[in-house]
Amino acid sequence: MNNHRVKSPVQQFYIDLSIKKLEAEKALLEDKGPAKPKRGRPRKNKLYFTLDTENAIIAYNSEENSELRNKVFNEFIYHPLFKMTQSLIHRYKFYHFDGRTTDVQNEVIAFILEKLPKYTQGKGRAFSYFSIVAKNYLIQNNYKHYNRKKSKAPVLSIDTQRDVLNEEIRNGQKSEIQDFYHQWIDHCDRNMEKIIRYKRDIPIAYAIIEIFRNCENIETYNKKALYIMVREMVDVKTQYITRVVNILKKEYLRLYEIYREKRTNK
Repeated sequence: MNNHRVKSPVQQFYIDLSIKKLEAEKALLEDKGPAKPKRGRPRKNKLYFTLDTENAIIAYNSEENSELRNKVFNEFIYHPLFKMTQSLIHRYKFYHFDGRTTDVQNEVIAFILEKLPKYTQGKGRAFSYFSIVAKNYLIQNNYKHYNRKKSKAPVLSIDTQRDVLNEEIRNGQKSEIQDFYHQWIDHCDRNMEKIIRYKRDIPIAYAIIEIFRNCENIETYNKKALYIMVREMVDVKTQYITRVVNILKKEYLRLYEIYREKRTNK
């Protein structure tokens, strides 16, 4: 009779981790013999998101026991996510959020936690997947907080810097562009297979158009942010996105010239 109980995913993760550590220690002793004391400060491991982190996420997603899930999350997942969000915030200067940076990090981690089950083993590195998820969240919410701060700016300080004539010109231009912008999106929807030559590029084009359709003031998004969002939607290489963006840009400029001519001749 077999008395060995089947281990849960998280229990098996801890067993595999212990075996891995023992094998590493054994290999080190066999290669170098007794360890010699080193001078100076010990080197710190700079890798915070490792293969162990990825395996912990896989175990977390498969585990049914909530206590074990909490244990592996707190011990092996939370810190790497915390460091990752910290790095993204400072690297891309997402500084328009309210509150402390640590509060923002925990806000992003809470969002990532909802997305953890969507990661599956064998479909790319967990670090790449979750860094994109975190970056997209930060891009969109940083922009929202920035707009909120602008709307709360003192009226007097805004009014002293106003140029009413140029403001009216810009408002007229903006209204014109927005009118054409919606016409261009409808045109692309109706004629996508004529605009895009290769079938494999059509999903990329639809992803780009969908982002434009659902994002007001899309000009505030930089090129890198657009590429990140498209890659999350269709999972393609940057070179293919660039090709489709250039095609849509040419189509935009071509139709805009026609649009301007019609308005001028009215």
